[in-house]
Amino acid sequence: MKLLPTQRHLFDIPQDIAYFNCAYNAPLLHEAGAALTEGALSKCHPWNRTPSDFFEPAEEFRRRAARAFGGDADCYAVIPSASYGTSAVGRIFETILSKGDEILVLDEAFPSNYLPWLRASETTGAKLIIAPTPQDLDWTRAVLDRITSKTKLVAVPNCHWTNGAILDLEAIADATRSVGASLVLEVTQSLGAMPLDLDRVRPDFMIAAGYKWLLFPYGLSLFYAAPQWHHARPLEETWLGRDGAEAFENLVNYTDQYQPGARRFDMGQKSIPTILPAGLIGLRQLGDWGIETIATSLRSINERIAQLLEPVGFQPVPEAFRSPHILGASSEKALSPSITADLAARKIYISRRGNALRFAPHLHVTESDLEQLADAIKTLCP
Repeated sequence: MKLLPTQRHLFDIPQDIAYFNCAYNAPLLHEAGAALTEGALSKCHPWNRTPSDFFEPAEEFRRRAARAFGGDADCYAVIPSASYGTSAVGRIFETILSKGDEILVLDEAFPSNYLPWLRASETTGAKLIIAPTPQDLDWTRAVLDRITSKTKLVAVPNCHWTNGAILDLEAIADATRSVGASLVLEVTQSLGAMPLDLDRVRPDFMIAAGYKWLLFPYGLSLFYAAPQWHHARPLEETWLGRDGAEAFENLVNYTDQYQPGARRFDMGQKSIPTILPAGLIGLRQLGDWGIETIATSLRSINERIAQLLEPVGFQPVPEAFRSPHILGASSEKALSPSITADLAARKIYISRRGNALRFAPHLHVTESDLEQLADAIKTLCP
């Protein structure tokens, strides 16, 4: 698999900025930023907005999502946030779960992949099972060991958000199906940067916030529902999701019929002219690069970072459990409370999680960025 050269020219990142924090918030593409501005100003001339503009951008969103990530375009929906998506699924399962059933999540899961399941367990009497953090970082085994005949829903990511430790979703999917349970993927920290074989994993639902690896503006996210769930009740009863909504003159002729596929799960005001066009640019670019190529290129960058961290006492997540795009590295000694601020003062941006640093580069990273990081690490972590 080829490595992409730096794509810095596609982003608005000054040359003296070394940004390794896309798991926190990824930069927008130049073109997406321009689309945001144009979309915001389009409201100045509302007479130019036609009825098709309420629908066609969302249809293009589905097509581009399917091109980038696989699956049927009809299975994708436009949502505002990951918590919206997990809450939509949580409400569906409130009518399915009962006392004695189990919902399985990870220890220290991101709140949007924990709180909706906590609510579902409290509402239905189902038990929330938490797979504890494995000392060896083998999250796959931690999950597999807790799937039982009582398991009815497994809600997991592709990698842990704190350090990028991976989960084998194919093995987890097989185990989940073997007990008749449903699989819900919250892949905010991997979709767009790490391959996921939808045809092989076959999740019931997949949710991803867009402002990280999807390169979306804030407020736009992605939802996937497998065909067997296209009859389920959506979180929101938006008129845009009803059959015949394109004929504005007939909107008072209410109908019980939804539009086909996963469109019933779309948020209201789905074709927001300020953010959806920018999201379309992100999806197009991801499809052009190819997710496998992105992952290979980011893995190469993180391998370089791991090599400069180890000599100064950091222990990166072992390669066997390391995702290509996020590198967590714990320290053998206590880190300075100001380590991220000290790096930021040198115009280097990363995240800290406990006594570990988290590096999350994208294709904008250059050789100069890596040299800048290496010099700072040697100085601040002698």
